[in-house]
Amino acid sequence: MAARIERALADQSMLIAESGTGTGKTYAYLVPALLSGKKVLISTGTRNLQDQLFHRDLPAVRDALAVSGKIALLKGRANYLCLHRLERADSEARFASRRDSELFVRVREWAARTRRGDISELAEVPEDAELWPWVTSTPENCLGSKCDRYNDCHVNQARREALAADVLVVNHHLFFADLALKEEGFGQLLPGVEAVIFDEAHQLPDVASNFFGLTVSAHQLVNLCRDTIAEELKEQSAVPGLQAAAEKMDKAVADLRLAFGREPQRGPWAMATARQGFRAALDDARARLTDLTNLLDQAAAKGTGLANCFRRASGYLDRFMMLCETPPPEYIPWFETSARGFLLRLTPLDVANPFRSCMADHPRSWIFTSATLAVDGNFDHFRQQLGLDEAETAIWASPFDYRRQALMYLPERLPEPSAPEFTERVLEAALPVLDASRGRAFLLFTSHRALKYAAEWLVGKLAYPLLVQGTAPRAELLDRFRALGNAVLLGTGSFWEGVDVRGEALSCVIIDKLPFATPDDPVLKARASAMEETGRNPFVDYQLPNAVIALKQGAGRLIRDEQDRGVLMLCDPRLLRKSYGKVFLASLPPMARTRAFPDVQNFFTQDTTDTTGRVDAATG
Repeated sequence: MAARIERALADQSMLIAESGTGTGKTYAYLVPALLSGKKVLISTGTRNLQDQLFHRDLPAVRDALAVSGKIALLKGRANYLCLHRLERADSEARFASRRDSELFVRVREWAARTRRGDISELAEVPEDAELWPWVTSTPENCLGSKCDRYNDCHVNQARREALAADVLVVNHHLFFADLALKEEGFGQLLPGVEAVIFDEAHQLPDVASNFFGLTVSAHQLVNLCRDTIAEELKEQSAVPGLQAAAEKMDKAVADLRLAFGREPQRGPWAMATARQGFRAALDDARARLTDLTNLLDQAAAKGTGLANCFRRASGYLDRFMMLCETPPPEYIPWFETSARGFLLRLTPLDVANPFRSCMADHPRSWIFTSATLAVDGNFDHFRQQLGLDEAETAIWASPFDYRRQALMYLPERLPEPSAPEFTERVLEAALPVLDASRGRAFLLFTSHRALKYAAEWLVGKLAYPLLVQGTAPRAELLDRFRALGNAVLLGTGSFWEGVDVRGEALSCVIIDKLPFATPDDPVLKARASAMEETGRNPFVDYQLPNAVIALKQGAGRLIRDEQDRGVLMLCDPRLLRKSYGKVFLASLPPMARTRAFPDVQNFFTQDTTDTTGRVDAATG
């Protein structure tokens, strides 16, 4: 794999490389990248992987190769302490809780000693703490060169180091923010880069969809109102009614959230506009935003803070008008609500054209790698999503002995996933497996509703500690899972990928359903309709490949090194009853397979078991 990447770096070609768990994928691209002598940008799927690459893997490979190239880490600006906003928060001191006030004291103490200002250094303050927006900036509220702390800015320092680096580590969100011209990232850097390597490249289509689209959120609008009031108090524009306009806008945002209905939901824009009273709330929010923008236009000359608020308000108004009136035909208008907020979105029907244009504008080597890119050995789906028609492809399978290390259990007599009793029947089938595995399991669900039901149903029925997604931050839950050694963790969404638990603590992964996207998802429905209009089959060409990739990610949590052993329990009977089930099974590692629970018991009671033949025979 390293030799193939070395060749792609040398001849400025494009390579799509699937590399199974345990192949040493990271070193396979780091070695040729460091030896190439080129300026290389590495983009990862998460900030955690960024930190691992920068702090552990890159230094180790650089030292082993005895090369002297400079390496740098660059994150989005919200990951860095903003000295200007820290000072403003210190003077205003209006926190919602005593806990936030206590955390602020820790941030202020840390601010005096940090060199990089990377908020991940301060582990004692949770990354989702409500305090962070007070002391970090966004592209919208950054004052830029007019800030009085511009020369000391941690973001600027990180960008200067990035400019001087031979190997720069970013994440996918930051990469696409730059391509989408959102002033979030490293616009000065990309033109000088000679090679781009994407790790966890299977995430790119979704990230690209977000950044090539448009969004207006309740969070953005509320922050605009809050910042307008704060800057007016500071800069004293004397524009009549400005503070009142911000307060009215804040109320209009709350009223618009209520107009969507109380329950969190997502759906096409037409579903929202059909609700009684919604159009009136939308028109009122638009009118209030127009009034606020006009007043900020008058106040902008009075100070940099108010000028920044005007720029933000004007941008939000433009997006709001595009969403509310007639969205462009190449975009999908939809919405999503949470308990207190909303997102109004325009998502492109297709990201292949804009991404292909970006690559054409910047000729260089492009490497795409992940453990999950192919569907039954075929890369067509990934290629089509990003317009990578000319890319070479290659697969390096995992070196693990899955037939010895793992057993796939497909329980019998489970109902169709659409049956009302399905989740309860899955849990009934899972209980004896959890006893056989002595806990040490992940239960991965395709919906929060099933997760919630399972969390309630399992109370009092397990002899092992029960950990549930949402009751604590993900990192804390994983630390507790590893430390306990016999826990059962219920998760969805983020627990399907990017989680690495090695050793006996995780010896069983149970998945309730094949992870097809929700049929009424607004983006899926619009893209499916567009595919049908061009004669393509949206199930075969889009829904099925996406679900296969997601299942490969979930199943990949089980075997993480050559010493791991475990059972993968897949509860969806469609794997054997539907013809497309063969595509899922052919895309998973070559595990022994059974439908008989005694085989599961035998697997867990034997340190080493050659189940080849005997177990496979159980499938008929």
